[in-house]
Amino acid sequence: MLSAKNIDAYIKQFPAPVKEKLTNLRKLIHSEAPKAEEAIKYGMPTFVLHGNLIHFAAFKKHIGLYPTPSAIQAFAKELIPYTTSKGAIQFPLDKPLPLSLIKKIVKFRVKENKKN
Repeated sequence: MLSAKNIDAYIKQFPAPVKEKLTNLRKLIHSEAPKAEEAIKYGMPTFVLHGNLIHFAAFKKHIGLYPTPSAIQAFAKELIPYTTSKGAIQFPLDKPLPLSLIKKIVKFRVKENKKN
């Protein structure tokens, strides 16, 4: 994976099925956080709204979503089917993205960042 200067360049690096998932994820984040700015941070697509809102990245077998530890804790029960860590969620590439869950996570993060 090459270092990208923006999210468009980041997404273009991947095969079509992964591009589609990344594009859908990007659109969903924009729909829930329309005022968020796009950036590349830590080599990953990042949305910034009152600080870092959410990051995502594609890997060989999954898409990683990085919504902060507080979001992982808040949605722990709904995240049981997925591999998680303190600040990351792994969505397998061979399964559809859980867009309704991701939407709730993004809404949570927007609300959380507005408080800070």
